[in-house]
Amino acid sequence: MGKIIASALAVALLAGCMIGPNYLRPKIDAPPAWRFSDNESRDLANTRWWEQFQDPVLNDLIAASLKENKDLRIAAARVDEFLGLYGETRASLFPQAGAGWQESRQRLSQETANTAPLVKFNDYQGLLSASWEIDIWGKLRRATEAARADLLSSEESRRTVVLTLVASVANAYIELRDLDRQLEISRRTLQSREETYRLFQKRFENGVISELELYQVKSEYDNTRAVIPEFEKIISRQEHVLCILLGRNPGPIPRGKTIDELALPGVPAGLPSDILERRPDIRQAEQQLIAANARIGVARALYFPSITLTGFKGTESADFSNLFTGPAHIWSYAGQASMPIFTAGKISGAVKTAEAAQQEMLARYEQAVQDGFRDVEDALVDHRKTGEQLQAKLQYVDSLRNCARVARLRFDEGFTSYIEVLDAERFLFAAELSSTQLQAGLFRSLVNIYKALGGGWVTQAAEQK
Repeated sequence: MGKIIASALAVALLAGCMIGPNYLRPKIDAPPAWRFSDNESRDLANTRWWEQFQDPVLNDLIAASLKENKDLRIAAARVDEFLGLYGETRASLFPQAGAGWQESRQRLSQETANTAPLVKFNDYQGLLSASWEIDIWGKLRRATEAARADLLSSEESRRTVVLTLVASVANAYIELRDLDRQLEISRRTLQSREETYRLFQKRFENGVISELELYQVKSEYDNTRAVIPEFEKIISRQEHVLCILLGRNPGPIPRGKTIDELALPGVPAGLPSDILERRPDIRQAEQQLIAANARIGVARALYFPSITLTGFKGTESADFSNLFTGPAHIWSYAGQASMPIFTAGKISGAVKTAEAAQQEMLARYEQAVQDGFRDVEDALVDHRKTGEQLQAKLQYVDSLRNCARVARLRFDEGFTSYIEVLDAERFLFAAELSSTQLQAGLFRSLVNIYKALGGGWVTQAAEQK
């Protein structure tokens, strides 16, 4: 028995060798800087950027979504699932022990010569057993490495859900306030056109204007009236989108500041190489690559011998009163070694499968990094160009207001027909709606920058209660 234990310890000391490639992060060709970086960028990537909007209602909505969103709860359950799998895999590195008890009564055939004197007897057994597969080639350690990477990948997947969720809630709320503003513009325009229509009805009744002019005014009034139910319908749908993100049944959404009152967040700073550490989806892809890399070692280790130590110690007696006496003691120790000789390509197939999976995960990781670079560049150029477009659109709206004012003065003084006024007001109405949409687009572009860059804010949001 002593020799067996000594041999086992000697083998365990040699168990530092691990078959298979060790993981090295692939070299990434990252650009030195962003094409459309902002000279006024600030270090905000690790802050709760949504609080910069200075709207307590938005803060509450994001907090509620982090508690109740169903996708996030599913992702959290997946983390717990992989935590259990990691513990199960890691346990294989250690000796496994157990205890057992057996009590039986048997009757043997009297026709068997060697058992004829003892036909009926009891049998009592109490055993402690143990087994241990010695991980000489690192198969179990590689499997544990893969399981740990799977666990970390699931955690990064949960963080990706957090990143997407917070950005989605913020964008949906901005969209809702944008629609509210467009509905407000439409109602204000409708009220103005209703007053004009009533005035023109009186003028028509007094014979001041023609029937054609009356119906021209009425057509614009009716057209504006038809716009309002459409906005109300879209607003209800947008509220329902937000409710699903919040993990609630469809219903009304509280409002905070108007879109004009929301503060514009700052542009976060960061280099292209930073997103390798900031973005959870890229870190998730890397953990999947680490797991696939480790499984190559698991597959290659199948070529080599497997050594297992087993043993048990206990007592056995036909009489329960003698079960714990010296003569009733029993024990057994054994060592077993096995290795494949001919598998008809089964192991080589497993190795090729593992190597191909590793190449697939490598390509997915590189693709995730490139997608990350593209997301940031798209968000940065969207922010810059939307800002420029909004400034031009606001000037356009101001010009149209002056145009509509002058057109009405010309009509009141009898220099032109009301068609000129209708055209000016029609263009103004469309421009006001468009400028509000661009204003919301500018807010959304900043949300998308924070989403694309990732950062410590994801961890803060994930831990928010």
